[in-house]
Amino acid sequence: MAVSRYKGVVDALASDIRAGRLPSGTRLPTHRQLAASEGLALVTASRVYAELEAMGLVSGEPGRGTFVREIALPPSHGIDLQAAAADVVDLNFNYPALPGQADLLRQALRQLASRGDLESLLRYQPHGGRPDERAAVARHLRRSGLPVGADQVLIVSGAQHGLAATAMATLRPGDVVAADALTYPGFKALAHALHLELAPLPAAGDAPDLDALEQLCATRRVRAVYTMPTLHNPLGWVTGQHHREQLVEIARRYELLIIEDAAYAFLAEQPPQPLSALAPERTVYASGLSKNVATGLRFGFVAAPTTLVPTIERAIRTTTWNTPAVMTAIACRWLDDGTVTRLEAQKRDDARIRQSIARAVLAGLPLVSHPSSYFLWLPLPEEVRADQIAAALMREQVLVSTAEPFATSTHVPHALRLALGSTNPDALREALHKVKRVVDAYTYR
Repeated sequence: MAVSRYKGVVDALASDIRAGRLPSGTRLPTHRQLAASEGLALVTASRVYAELEAMGLVSGEPGRGTFVREIALPPSHGIDLQAAAADVVDLNFNYPALPGQADLLRQALRQLASRGDLESLLRYQPHGGRPDERAAVARHLRRSGLPVGADQVLIVSGAQHGLAATAMATLRPGDVVAADALTYPGFKALAHALHLELAPLPAAGDAPDLDALEQLCATRRVRAVYTMPTLHNPLGWVTGQHHREQLVEIARRYELLIIEDAAYAFLAEQPPQPLSALAPERTVYASGLSKNVATGLRFGFVAAPTTLVPTIERAIRTTTWNTPAVMTAIACRWLDDGTVTRLEAQKRDDARIRQSIARAVLAGLPLVSHPSSYFLWLPLPEEVRADQIAAALMREQVLVSTAEPFATSTHVPHALRLALGSTNPDALREALHKVKRVVDAYTYR
């Protein structure tokens, strides 16, 4: 009877939420109040809410209570890329492109067709890339301030694959990885798949709180730290040289592996040294050409200590065997002939224009971003729920992400992450006006 009663409460609340009798944003009774009203034990009432949360119907917010979620949003909103209708403006994912990039590809394919060794691209390739291709990436990284040799470079299918291969090669289920309280959703998904425990680090200004990292390492067996020191996603910070040196000192003292994600680093002009340059013996640097060239290229690379190269290479073999030879050949040509450097400069200019548009349209709202970033962070007023804003914008044909996919802690702030690079400037301006209008409409004056 107890089981039947408990399931009945779950079903009744789920039915009321799905039917709209309990609209999104409704604060539900406390666990103790639910237990008293339904004649349940307190632990059973907590289990009711846990099941509803697992179903994506409610969210528990420490210090505030349990709220009905906006169920019009997909459960994985902000992580899984969904096909969007042609009339929808996507401010959720970034896939920045410049005029003329298709012509670049046509020219590259014609050049590739005239190569004498074209047939070799149809065969299996070395798991980490051919020596000349690894050398091309190493030259590119040295120009970016990272002194590595070709023997430290491995070619992968995009930065996400590089992160996955690194984690598979160096971490084990149950390992604790320190990560920012707001971090890249792709690494969150990877940690979940590999059964890693993410320990959140709060922000301290424009950087992760290193005192918190120190305290964490003193009380837990932390295996690694995942970080984005140059153009953090979603907060856009570029940490200073002194902060980087402090992080390296902590990593050496506690024998931490550093996983440095540099997917957006090209957007910052003259940043401090990469962590991999400061601590080459314990840092794996992952990046690619998705944002600075094209998201469909799926060409990435990791630079790792030579001691880790064989194990990461085996992880590449396990996941893809080798990267696509045709795409790799094109990407390496573009690295060597200056195409990538030119596109990076053009995209920095493009990102600055888009940031200027956003700051003009969203004037008066508390924006957090870097001036040459392709995204910005919009904290919402205390009384405004991010899921309601996202659902209202979806009805306006604008897709945005809430903070939920980025949060590694139990506290999920009500905020939006707006990607600025996936539509033309005029459409972006119009979509941002909708964002401003919807946020204003939900804000109490």
